[in-house]
Amino acid sequence: MLLTRREFLKTSAVTAGVAVTGMGFLLEPVRAHAVSLRKNLTEATRTTTICPYCGVGCGFVVHAAGGKVINIEGDAEHPINEGSACSKGSSLYQMANNPNRLKTVQYRAPFATEWQDMTWEEAVPLIARRIKDVRDATFETVNASGQTVNRTLRIASLGSAAMDNEECWLYQKFLRGLGLVYIEHQARN
Repeated sequence: MLLTRREFLKTSAVTAGVAVTGMGFLLEPVRAHAVSLRKNLTEATRTTTICPYCGVGCGFVVHAAGGKVINIEGDAEHPINEGSACSKGSSLYQMANNPNRLKTVQYRAPFATEWQDMTWEEAVPLIARRIKDVRDATFETVNASGQTVNRTLRIASLGSAAMDNEECWLYQKFLRGLGLVYIEHQARN
């Protein structure tokens, strides 16, 4: 008997379902969880966003309640992904709600071996001062040929894969304004 691919998949799915049910696995707890999740989502704030992982620009819907992300799913109304999500996009919830996620600034002094906690009020001026000092010491207005370049070759940037398109655009403008030439990002195409 010859089966088409579609018939094979249907037969396999039915066989697997019968086998799983016959072994005593019930899907009721999963359905109960899905119902409670849907109830919570109706009471949550709904926001649309774009996946930060690559340059495709898939749309996602983020549900938040009590200042915490409670669900992230593909946006069915988005023209690029139409609600679907790749393996990276499917993990967005874990990126937002990871118990190992750092919640403080970590600083390691030059030649130190240990990291120490630092507040944003301490970190931002320190970062700004160091960037300005390096930029001022290495800024070139003209190159060896006399061409206007307005650049620094001593600062580089490696972009974050957890930035959406708007953040990337703003970051790019900031870096170009500083005169950076070496700018790299995982989502660059």
